[in-house]
Amino acid sequence: MNKLNYKTLEEQGYQGYLLKEAPERILQFGEGNFMRAFVDYFVDVMNEKTDFNSKVVLVQPTGRHTGPDSITHKINEQEGLYTLYLRGFEKGQKVNDKRIISCVSRCLNVKEDYEAVMSCAENPELRFITCNTTEAGIVYDPACQFTEMPPASYPAKLTQFLYRRFQAFGQETGKGFVILACELIEENGKALKKCVLDYAKQWNLEETFLNWIEKENLFCSTLVDRIVTGYPKNEAESLNECNGYEDNLIDTGEVFGFWVIEGPDSLKKELPFEEAGLPVLITDNHKPYKQRKVRILNGAHTSMVLGAYLAGQDIVRDCMDDETILSFMNKTIYEEIIPTLSLPAEDCKDFAFAVTERFKNPFIDHALLSISLYSTSKWRARVIPSLEGYVEKFGKLPECITASFAFYLAFYRGTELTDKGLAAKRSNGDSYTVSDDKQVLEFFYAHKDAGTKELVHDVCTNTEFWGRDLSELPGFETEVTSMLDIIETKGAYALMEKCCN
Repeated sequence: MNKLNYKTLEEQGYQGYLLKEAPERILQFGEGNFMRAFVDYFVDVMNEKTDFNSKVVLVQPTGRHTGPDSITHKINEQEGLYTLYLRGFEKGQKVNDKRIISCVSRCLNVKEDYEAVMSCAENPELRFITCNTTEAGIVYDPACQFTEMPPASYPAKLTQFLYRRFQAFGQETGKGFVILACELIEENGKALKKCVLDYAKQWNLEETFLNWIEKENLFCSTLVDRIVTGYPKNEAESLNECNGYEDNLIDTGEVFGFWVIEGPDSLKKELPFEEAGLPVLITDNHKPYKQRKVRILNGAHTSMVLGAYLAGQDIVRDCMDDETILSFMNKTIYEEIIPTLSLPAEDCKDFAFAVTERFKNPFIDHALLSISLYSTSKWRARVIPSLEGYVEKFGKLPECITASFAFYLAFYRGTELTDKGLAAKRSNGDSYTVSDDKQVLEFFYAHKDAGTKELVHDVCTNTEFWGRDLSELPGFETEVTSMLDIIETKGAYALMEKCCN
C-alpha cells in the first residue's frame, strides 16, 4: 500500500480539497495531535472557504524524538498530509467526518533543524505564530542564555526568533507577528509576552527591540475547546485499507470545536474564520467564555463522575443513558451553575446542550477514573466558584454541588497508601486507586478511620486544599455530613435520586 502523499492521491483521482502550494504564513510550535486536529483543521477549512491561502510550518518544540520513527520524519514523508476524523453527535445526529488536511508544508525538529526554524523569521510572508507547548511550556527559566542554540524554554526560543525577525526587518511596520497561545493556563498570551520581555531584558537586547515587541506584535490569549483522541491504534489498519493509502498520522477528535481569541476587531479581516463559517470567536474579552467552559463542561465532569463511579458506572457515555445520573448532572448545570455565570443564560444553555451531546459521543470511551485524577485541585478550580456564586446569589446551598462534595469525600475514603496512590473500594467490591498530590493522599490516609463528622470538618477547614475555610459557608458542613451518611448507608445512587426528587 502506498504512503499518503500528493502523488498517491493524484493516482487515486482524489476529488477532495487540497492545497498543494501556498506561502508559509504560519509558524506553529507544537506538532501533536491536538494542534493538528484543532488549529490546523481551522486553517485548512479557512484556506478552502476564503482566500487565506496559507501553509503552516510545524515545529517539534522539544526535539526529544528524532530519526525515522519521529513525528517530524513522518510528517515530512507524507508531505504534510494527514487524515483527520471528527466524530460524535451534533444537533442530535451522529457525525463521522473525514478530511485530508493539506495546510501543513513541513515539520522541523527544534534540535536538529534549529537554524531552519530561525530562518523562518526572515520569510517576509510569515505573519502568525501559534503554539501549544503544554501547561509547563510557558515558563521563564533564567538559566536560558541568548547564545544557546536552542535554549531550553519555549519563550526563550520565541525571543530569539523575534529578535531574528527584528534584525531582518528592523522596525518596518507590519512585519511583527500575531501570536496565538493555546496552552491551558490563565491569560496564556499575556503570560507568554511577559516571559519574552523578561528574556529581552535579561539578555540586554536593545531598547528599540523591546519597543518593537510592544508596538508591532500582538500576543493573544485564547481559549481552546475540543477533545482530541489522536491516533486510532485499534482502527488504523482498517481505516488505511478503506482509504487505499497508508497514513501514519491519522488523527481523531470530537466534532465539537470552539476557539475564542482575545484580540482587536481588525484581526477578523486577517483571520477570516467567520467568513469560513468556523466556530472561532474573536473578542475583546475571552474570560466569560473560559468561565463558561470551565464551570459547565469541566464543572459537570468534576461534579458528576465521582458519584457516578461510586454508583457503578465506568464510562461517561453510559452515564448519559442513566436517567438519574443524567438528571443529577442537568440539575447541577441548569439550576446551579448557569445562574452564576456572566454570559446570557440562553448562550450558556446552548453550550450546556452541546456538552451533553459531547458526553454521549459513541466514538469516545471516556473513563470516569481518568477524569477523577487530581480531583482536589479540579474541585477547587471548577466547582467552588459556582458554589460560592450560588450561595451569594440565592442565600442557600446548591443541593447537587453540595452532594458532589460528599461524593468527593466518599471517593477518597481509601484504606491503603501505595506507590500508585490511595487504594479504595466501591460498594460492589471493585478496587480502584485514588490519584492526587502526595499531601492530599497522605491527609486522607491519615483520616481513614475517622468518623463522618470528623472527616467532613477536617476536610472543609483544610484551607490549603480550597484556598478558604468551606465550613464558613452557612450549613455546608452539616449538609455534607448528612449526605455522606446517606452515601455510606444507602449508596451514592440513592443520594443522586434524593437530589433529583
